[in-house]
Amino acid sequence: MHCPYCRHPDSRVVDSREVEEGSAIRRRRACPECSRRFTTVETAVLSVVKRSGVTEPFSREKVIRGVRRACQGREVDDDALNKLAQQVEDAVRAKGSPEIPSHEVGLAILGPLRDLDEVAYLRFASVYRSFSSAGDFEREIADLRRHRADSTLPAGADQN
Repeated sequence: MHCPYCRHPDSRVVDSREVEEGSAIRRRRACPECSRRFTTVETAVLSVVKRSGVTEPFSREKVIRGVRRACQGREVDDDALNKLAQQVEDAVRAKGSPEIPSHEVGLAILGPLRDLDEVAYLRFASVYRSFSSAGDFEREIADLRRHRADSTLPAGADQN
């Protein structure tokens, strides 16, 4: 790590702490050349591999933009979108791989979006899963109804 003050190519770690709920490490460093201290923050880079093979960094903002389009005209606030994007990022990071296919990001969006707003979910799923007929919508609506019924059953109830 180069010192930001004198550009010396080495530094000594004085202190390390986890920040941002363990998703980053904050290190306090000291330069042996000029004796000045500085802080670095290290995060694990999560890359998304698109269908074309192009790799780009994961972006919560991109998730929010895509979901916001599906939520157009719906009563969904920015806090809910930010929470959804955080859930998506947590889900894809939990897979433990530094590279994740874009398809898996889309799958990670579907669950939280279904719970957030069913109409937005149908809009997103219709594009994401390339619905081509009314039958595709009917099947997805039937699945939504089953999911809703299953989630309203009391804990331990039989889910036939």
